[in-house]
Amino acid sequence: MDLLTALQGGYGDAADALRIDGRAISREQLLAAAGAVAARAAGAAALAVLARPTVETVVAVVGGLLAGVPVVPLAPDSGELERAHILRDSGAELLAGADGESAEFRCGLAALPVDLAAKADPAVPVPAPHGPAMLLYTSGTTGAPKGVMLSHRALLADLDALAAAWAWTAEDTLVHGLPLFHVHGLVLGVLGALRTGSRLVHTGRPTPAGYAAAGGTLYFGVPTVWSRVAADEACAQALAGARLLVSGSAPLPVPVFERLTALSGHRPIERYGMTETLITVSTRADGERRPGSVGLPVAGVRTRLCGEDGVSPVACDGESVGELQVSGPTLYDGYLGRPEADAQSRTADGWFRTGDVATIGPDGFHRIVGRASVDLIKSGGFRIGAGEVEAALRDHPAVADAAVVGAPDPDLGQAVVAFVVPEGPVTGDQLAAFVAQRLSVHKRPRRVVLVEELPRNAMGKVLKKRLLEG
Repeated sequence: MDLLTALQGGYGDAADALRIDGRAISREQLLAAAGAVAARAAGAAALAVLARPTVETVVAVVGGLLAGVPVVPLAPDSGELERAHILRDSGAELLAGADGESAEFRCGLAALPVDLAAKADPAVPVPAPHGPAMLLYTSGTTGAPKGVMLSHRALLADLDALAAAWAWTAEDTLVHGLPLFHVHGLVLGVLGALRTGSRLVHTGRPTPAGYAAAGGTLYFGVPTVWSRVAADEACAQALAGARLLVSGSAPLPVPVFERLTALSGHRPIERYGMTETLITVSTRADGERRPGSVGLPVAGVRTRLCGEDGVSPVACDGESVGELQVSGPTLYDGYLGRPEADAQSRTADGWFRTGDVATIGPDGFHRIVGRASVDLIKSGGFRIGAGEVEAALRDHPAVADAAVVGAPDPDLGQAVVAFVVPEGPVTGDQLAAFVAQRLSVHKRPRRVVLVEELPRNAMGKVLKKRLLEG
């Protein structure tokens, strides 16, 4: 099938074409074992996969795709209620990767065992381009997780656009240790390798030592991973032989960008996307890589900025902040069984409302300010992007990390509040004054809270609502 080009031959087939957490598999063995999964899964409404970082997970996902059955990746640490909701909502009839788990854990679904020694070449249907390839569930920050329907066509369009943007070819060795139940780790990090023909090394856990030892040319990581790599001088220097370091899922702090550059010799690629849109904006392998910027739309994607009404255009002057809206072939096909939620996420002319606020410069470069719900702060009549204040705080030599939120304030509407992880002696007043010197005075934090760490999810994104609740 088109999505899995590398499994059709023509790229060579080393015994370790894919290495997942220390275990290797050839593409021929992967295809044979996945064929056996496809034969079992054919005709099912959906195939859920307990997505541990294992070879079996990759085989199960590929088997579902070969069978033309929507694949539902399930986080291995998902709680009982979340797991039950996803399995029920998706309509999954089989659960792979849960060998040994109880029927209660499986929520009554039949277990589909994955046998790496199996060999099958079943007569499975060729998936329709517009048919659903995957159901990926959102984080559920505004209610129960929603199933995002992604077609084969959308996955193809995105992977090909990224291959062009990053000059990603079969000559590459891709290295990452990201979870296999998200777009970043699974779609880009596994299907991307099976589309381009590149070798894949998944390190199991994304440790600096694991990355340094992998000997890759192309590395994927989230900011937390790159921060840890940059803090380990020897491991960062070991990446000097790579071709590209790619960061995503959250903004990469400028100090981490600069330290990675100094130690590895590589200016990281930054990109932007969502489950519903896949990766839509990125800096380029052959273009400028500007700290704090995610670059330009990838091939086929259009973007625009709109005001709070979702309609009024916002100037692309590099300063004006607006909601980022996206259009193009990488977009999802809707939320499963949630037409009302889908309608709320679309404009009248069909563009997707990301809920993220951004600026776009005259040269087309995009800078993501953050989520409109928590990162666009309306204080005293001013619209303040939390990301801009965070970047200013991180420039202070005594700041290791920072997150900025808008807290309810009876006078200002919202007050700028900063949560700062210090790495040296500093006071809140000193940090507020530091921001006021670098940015407009109205953007300074009204309150600075020093904390030991910031709460983050599995992809490294700061859980700002938790900060507000605290």
